[in-house]
Amino acid sequence: MNRNLFRLLIGALLALPVAGGLFFIMQYLIATADPKIDDTKQRKLADILMPEREIETNLKEQKPDKVDDPEEPPPDLDTPDVNMDMDVDVVNIAPSAQVDVSISTTGMSTGDGEYLPIVKVAPIYPRRAQSRGISGYCIVEYTVTTSGAIRDPKPVDCQPSGVFESASVKASLKFKYKPRVVDGVAIEVGGVQNKFTYELEQ
Repeated sequence: MNRNLFRLLIGALLALPVAGGLFFIMQYLIATADPKIDDTKQRKLADILMPEREIETNLKEQKPDKVDDPEEPPPDLDTPDVNMDMDVDVVNIAPSAQVDVSISTTGMSTGDGEYLPIVKVAPIYPRRAQSRGISGYCIVEYTVTTSGAIRDPKPVDCQPSGVFESASVKASLKFKYKPRVVDGVAIEVGGVQNKFTYELEQ
């Protein structure tokens, strides 16, 4: 410890005269510098004057007249009538197209407790088939639940294939039935089929 302290004291004593010498050398260099280096004439930039101009305001230009609101609103577009009768042909929303919704007799009788259709919705005629003049049919099979709803609909016979399946299944899901009742208890009925006939009006 004593040696380290002794070395620090010697270093400090030697550093003081070195710093003082450097300080005096800097002062000497500043005092003896050539004064001609900074003796340059300063140039003054010329003042830039903008000429005064009068701004003219055009008050003669007329604004366009306001468009008056129409006195009568445009007439409403006529919507085609949709006939939702249970036993007759159902006219589809698509123009010049006709869809027949008919229930087959599979698994259905005339007993008082049998299931009965309450709501039948006509499918939308596929645009591709309608634009190409394609007619046909599709039979969809499903189960009537205890609440009268439709479950597990699937196409079983459709002509032409791959055209009317999707529209027929979507429409069958919206059907509503009065469920079959046996001994006062509603039961499910499977194997119910519905045939959708797609025809274009001539």
